Amino acid sequence: MADLISDHNGVSWEWRNESTQKPPKQVIFLREAGADKVLKAAYEHTAVIWQGDFHQAKQVLAAIKKRLRRPAKTGGDIQTAFHTHRMQQAQQSRILNMLAVEIDCGFQLSLPRAPDVKAALADVYETENTRPFLLPLNQLLGFIGAHEWHKKGIDLPQLNGKIHVPFGVFSPLRGEYLDLIAQAPINGFQTAFDIGTGSGVIAALLAKRGISHITATDTNPRAIRCARANFQRLGCAQQVTLTETDLFPAGKADLIVCNPPWLPAKPTSTIETALYDPDHAMLKAFLNGVCKHLNDNGEAWLVISDLAEHLHLRNSSFLTDCFQTASLEIIDTLHTRPTHKKAANPADPLAFARSQETTFLYRLRTCSG
Repeated sequence: MADLISDHNGVSWEWRNESTQKPPKQVIFLREAGADKVLKAAYEHTAVIWQGDFHQAKQVLAAIKKRLRRPAKTGGDIQTAFHTHRMQQAQQSRILNMLAVEIDCGFQLSLPRAPDVKAALADVYETENTRPFLLPLNQLLGFIGAHEWHKKGIDLPQLNGKIHVPFGVFSPLRGEYLDLIAQAPINGFQTAFDIGTGSGVIAALLAKRGISHITATDTNPRAIRCARANFQRLGCAQQVTLTETDLFPAGKADLIVCNPPWLPAKPTSTIETALYDPDHAMLKAFLNGVCKHLNDNGEAWLVISDLAEHLHLRNSSFLTDCFQTASLEIIDTLHTRPTHKKAANPADPLAFARSQETTFLYRLRTCSG
């Protein structure tokens, strides 16, 4: 998101922020400042634009993070604990984003000892800037880290290859759901839809499993560009058609796969739309619309975890009720336990729920009769 804000001289600046946070009320430019001074300004809704040494700015940011770090709250209502955790994350993110830098024309960062950030920013923004803009340092560091991961790629044994994911596209770091897709029987399917393709990993896996005609959809232009590049690298571009649309493309398919956001909560940035879906809107839209896009004897595969149930964000009968409403019946259910680090991290505020989480693949078909 981009907003205009003013400094104390009344000069307007473009403020860029990938989250839905409100911009600061004003900005001040400083060559030096301690963490306490930056925090004081942040609580007054004033952003500090750092003009000094880049590495010193990183040290100040680290000191602010240390001051903001809070012990995880335990006990009490589980649902309340989740929402409290989300609120604390949002508050801390807003404060951290009050330490910013000026990005000059052509994605240049003109601070002492600053790295070359042009490639990292080009990964995020389609066109180079012709005017300076202000960017939270914490986000810039996130862009730099994401750019390195984008170049390196993520090894996925299910694909016998790598997926390269830029900032702004959900990364398939949790591979257990791919194991389920790799195990589920294809039953001679020749056509498939991958709904909400993201990085394109599910469509690529379906292509590797021999489905000859796949249509992958997404509403995020970054995801479309990312998926297209991954299909080219993996050699399956001829099998997959990309469509920038909400949910279903035109026509029908033998197999329709969807891995929707797993938690019914409000996202605070574009990347979080892959994780949070208010009131399970995408999930319900997929289930309620999938039957009319299935060929005879076709299957819909829903990939979802039960973490929302352990967090008391939905009841245990929610999915079966949704299936019944959508005239879908379960053919089979595959499941696995997550192996990611958070699942076994007792310091994670939601560890009590993550430790019980199971990921499911529901094989569904239109109810007979």
